[in-house]
Amino acid sequence: MSERFREAALRLLRERAVAADAPGMRAYMKSEMAFLGVRKPARVGIVDELCARFPFATQEDLIGSARALWREASFREERYVALSVTGHRAQRRFQDPGMLGLYEEFVVTGAWWDFVDETASRRIGPLLLSHPDVVRPLLLRWATDDDRWRRRTAIIAQLRAKDRTDVALLRRAIDANLADPDFFLRKAIGWALREHAKTDPGWVLDFAEHHALSPLSRREALRNIGH
Repeated sequence: MSERFREAALRLLRERAVAADAPGMRAYMKSEMAFLGVRKPARVGIVDELCARFPFATQEDLIGSARALWREASFREERYVALSVTGHRAQRRFQDPGMLGLYEEFVVTGAWWDFVDETASRRIGPLLLSHPDVVRPLLLRWATDDDRWRRRTAIIAQLRAKDRTDVALLRRAIDANLADPDFFLRKAIGWALREHAKTDPGWVLDFAEHHALSPLSRREALRNIGH
């Protein structure tokens, strides 16, 4: 199934590509990988069609097909489709810790904010809420990992958690990376705090007062609250 799925995905992408859009998309994303020129609205339709044509019977079928499309990709949109298919409503029953190996591959080999942020907040974040006993220890390890994208994932995984945010985990993930000068980590810290401020601005103000946030992180964290 994985090869048929990959071929169908690429065929649909080629059919709906606007070649004139590809250079601008590639420049915006600063991507080494080429683009076909398929923008997000068209990709959404492609993913819907693929999920209708390939009703995965098992989690293994889903993982194998998404992984084949991801690994064999020549164009960035193939990877967008691989990632989007895993989060499609048709795959809800498969969202358990068995998906974590694939999601980690998306983070580490994707190694750029477009792939990492979607995986962190919309794949791993929900798994943290449903399976904290498995995912929380993983994110604590990732918070101090050598790979900056695993660390960014640990920081921003709870962007959509709202009042279910594990603030102890958030604090530990941020504390582990406060001194790192990396732009993507500093931006992630500010973003995570800004999102949590929508639920608990007092907690974020207190955190900012008692921690040496970088100017970038502080500006992002306090953007929408009085300070």
